[in-house]
Amino acid sequence: MNSATSPTIASPFAVAAIQMISSPDVALNLRHAAAQIAAAAQAGAQLIVLPEYFCLMGRHEEDKVRACEPDLLQAPDANAPLQQFLAAQAKQHQCWLIGGTIPLASPDPQKVWNSVLVYSPEGARVCRYDKIHLFGFDNGRERYAEAQTIAPGHTPVVFDSPAGPIALSVCYDLRFPELYRQLGQAAPLSLIVVPAAFTYTTGEAHWEILLRARAIENQCYVLASAQGGQHENGRRTWGHSMLIDPWGEVIACLPSGEGHVLGLLEAEKLATIRTNLPALRHRCLF
Repeated sequence: MNSATSPTIASPFAVAAIQMISSPDVALNLRHAAAQIAAAAQAGAQLIVLPEYFCLMGRHEEDKVRACEPDLLQAPDANAPLQQFLAAQAKQHQCWLIGGTIPLASPDPQKVWNSVLVYSPEGARVCRYDKIHLFGFDNGRERYAEAQTIAPGHTPVVFDSPAGPIALSVCYDLRFPELYRQLGQAAPLSLIVVPAAFTYTTGEAHWEILLRARAIENQCYVLASAQGGQHENGRRTWGHSMLIDPWGEVIACLPSGEGHVLGLLEAEKLATIRTNLPALRHRCLF
């Protein structure tokens, strides 16, 4: 669908992106996440996004495999503290909570799904997205190969919310604009969320440019929740969690450290930008 119409959304709608410096200690990470969720909710956030790997930044890539849990929708009686934590936090704070990401068991015992789970203010799970694009990087000093321990997802996911259609993506997905075109095919998006753990090297070069490009070309808000600092495992992440409006302007940004950014989604701004520059209607689908 290439209509330029804006979705009907509760406006203004307050959203927050939480920034963390997660460690190998899951319990400690959950305490930090809970404190940041509470702070964002107290500040008025109706939707809150956690960063990629919020629950665990292990010393070894295999740590996520050892920490994975089964999907509770497939195994309701399983021990699944990460999923239970997210459901409880959403219900406690009466917010939409996007937990990006936790490791879920895949058919390959040596790999996990890197999964985003979305919970409603009632604590009910709304949807799940498994990260599609797996990061690979080697500049001779830093090397990352997510495909060694993560199974790729295959299905783009959009869910309906009081803020309108929200598209899910994770970190490296940001480099693939065709994913977001597909996500916005059925209806124009109100918001793209990007939980991430961008490295300092790649983040310094490309993070903000890519986020602003996705906002501009899809004429929607982008909310990016990042890891932002020096981790115990030696990894350094770029941070700069931010909210970007459909014109590509940065509304709020947290350069580094733990905390959150807060901002408003405004239906009138979405409609005005799409009316003044009807690029979504001008698309040619080849």
